Amino acid sequence: MRHRRNTTKLKRTAAHRRSLLANLACSLIEHGRIKTTLGKAKALRPVAEKMITLGKRGDLHARRVALAFLRQKDAVKKLFDEVAPASKDRQGGYTRITKLGVRTSDAAPMGFIEWVDAPVAAEAVAAEPAEAAKAE
Repeated sequence: MRHRRNTTKLKRTAAHRRSLLANLACSLIEHGRIKTTLGKAKALRPVAEKMITLGKRGDLHARRVALAFLRQKDAVKKLFDEVAPASKDRQGGYTRITKLGVRTSDAAPMGFIEWVDAPVAAEAVAAEPAEAAKAE
């Protein structure tokens, strides 16, 4: 039985899993929304939410803890300067997972994971009506 076992192993060693989650978190911070398997998205959600919590704290120690996990200075800078301030009024639930169906090649369940208060997504949505007006 797996009572109180919270870690999703994803069929990887601990070091590989940590690197995978760090890279997925950096991609999520950089792009605002990523397409991945549902298992990886569900494993990424707690990591991403902890990174947002560190970003909301904003002190030097939080920045160093985030850098120790993510290992990418530009991702940490974007996290603390853009992504976390967009969620300053929200008290949790910073990410959203949207199911997409199965992947054609191996029938793996796929989905999007994205920020709920995404500054990048808001700019993209505002740009779409302008592009539609130009096309007409």
